[in-house]
Amino acid sequence: MYCNYYQAVVKQKDVWFFVATLRSFEHLTFDRTLDKQKSIFEFFVPKDLEKEFEKIMQIYIGYNIISDFQKLTNRLEDPNQEV
Repeated sequence: MYCNYYQAVVKQKDVWFFVATLRSFEHLTFDRTLDKQKSIFEFFVPKDLEKEFEKIMQIYIGYNIISDFQKLTNRLEDPNQEV
């Protein structure tokens, strides 16, 4: 079973703050930069923490730190995707 999968664009000037504060929530998500040039991050979220994760992401949206926040099909479920 795969985690829920999300992507968001993080304002480049706020990346350090975003990463530091998001990682303070232990075990909430595994995050990584999917596209450094476009500042696209991806998130792998355990199903039982999805509601908490979405609440926190809404706060970042409210502060205009992230945009284009979306839940997508987990790309690791596709055998043709690169890891």
